[in-house]
Amino acid sequence: MDLVSIIGLVSGFAAVIGAMFFKEVPFSVFLNPAAILVIVLGTIASVMIATPPSELKNIGKLFGVVFGKQRFITPATAITKLVDYSKAARSGGLLALEPQIAAEQDTFFVRALQLLVDGTDKRKIEEYLNEDIYAMQQRHAGNAQVFSQAGSYAPTLGVLGAVLGLIAALGDLSDMDRLSHAISAAFIATVLGIFTGYVLWHPMANKLKSKSRQEVQVRSLIVTGICSIAEGQNPTILQENLLGYLTTKERLAYQGGSKDGKKTAKAP
Repeated sequence: MDLVSIIGLVSGFAAVIGAMFFKEVPFSVFLNPAAILVIVLGTIASVMIATPPSELKNIGKLFGVVFGKQRFITPATAITKLVDYSKAARSGGLLALEPQIAAEQDTFFVRALQLLVDGTDKRKIEEYLNEDIYAMQQRHAGNAQVFSQAGSYAPTLGVLGAVLGLIAALGDLSDMDRLSHAISAAFIATVLGIFTGYVLWHPMANKLKSKSRQEVQVRSLIVTGICSIAEGQNPTILQENLLGYLTTKERLAYQGGSKDGKKTAKAP
């Protein structure tokens, strides 16, 4: 699990619950069927109208991506593998990498190695792999858009719920005590809309975008490394070139692991 996301989610609920406690707002006010119906069902309906079915069917998996650990390899691990592959290719030729294909678990890495072993031209390798990256970016953008749309619709629906509540409250002005409670309840929809929009849906969309950028970075690194191997570049030069993809902290960790003779340096 992505512990940071879990802590953020719990903190968001704790902030609202804590504020209600200090302001002495009873928790029972949120048990408002009308407000819940407008926000929950209204947001679902809006997203369903705005999103193609092909993207909606993946929404369950997207929650797993937001709150789960990253499934792609780290840049430091990719560099270590590429340097090893470069050494193997220089000593035994590109066909020496064929056994590595079966052992490799990353599907993008597998395709890159297969193109390399098949003797594909360096420019074609770069073209094919960049097309894969672009297609992945488009899929990820569509997935993040689902949550972005929910984050945009929910606060507006909260205003709609508040207006409906005020209409009902102002329908009878004879009982002022009842009127005050009705007006208070009317704004529950606004609170729910803003909370779900800006504490849940928009942050989830941004987390998906962030993880997508990280995966694109790793895949771009792999493309650079594979193309360098196709050109017969020296493993040491290849490594120095790929270190540019790492942050200063990651680079120090990688180089420290290499000096200690470790096979793989794990990026922090």
